[in-house]
Amino acid sequence: MTPVTPFAVGPYTVGAGRLTLIGGPCVAESIDLCQEVAGRLRELCHEFDFDYVFKASFDKANRTSAGSARGLGVEDGLRVISETKRAIGVPATTDIHLPEQAAVAASIVDLLQIPAFLCRQSDLLEAAAETGRAVNVKKGQFLAPSDTANIVQKLRGYHAAGIMLCERGTSFGYNTLIVDMPGLEIMRAQGVPVCFDATHSAQRPGGAGATSGGVRESIPAMIRA
Repeated sequence: MTPVTPFAVGPYTVGAGRLTLIGGPCVAESIDLCQEVAGRLRELCHEFDFDYVFKASFDKANRTSAGSARGLGVEDGLRVISETKRAIGVPATTDIHLPEQAAVAASIVDLLQIPAFLCRQSDLLEAAAETGRAVNVKKGQFLAPSDTANIVQKLRGYHAAGIMLCERGTSFGYNTLIVDMPGLEIMRAQGVPVCFDATHSAQRPGGAGATSGGVRESIPAMIRA
């Protein structure tokens, strides 16, 4: 197996053997919510000796319905993320959906995240890599674990400062996701750290009609696995 290449996220080193928790509200709804969640997660990670990276999105551009709330937008959303990062004293990450968002987000956060539906968008990957920030790519629900080799190859070709892959479930029929646990090792064999997104792996995409459903009771079991 190819040795994993560690990289820096703020004061932490990802991929060197310590567990890192990435967590927060899916979207940055308010400064109070973000700081409450980030503060509690920081306390828990300190208790269990994990590194902690705060995550929230300034925009959710891939909502199921046009009527679903997307977030505060680039300016206000990144301001909330920046203030939370400063107040709680932790590094942060957020999604980007367009190449022109990469540099703006990278001026605030320590790690850029590529949404699963956009994992093969070359222009987006290149723009993220050019910021000098590490890049976390969520494996598309439509991809086999081995197919992530092409994503890693692209980012290496763009001289990304750090590369991480994220498992978030694979499409299994309609409105259902499953997690192929051996696939985590297949992705890690590309020589990059792997993140497991248990909450989004519990989703049922479009399962509630105009919104995504989910099976939240499955999350603890998947994390233990």
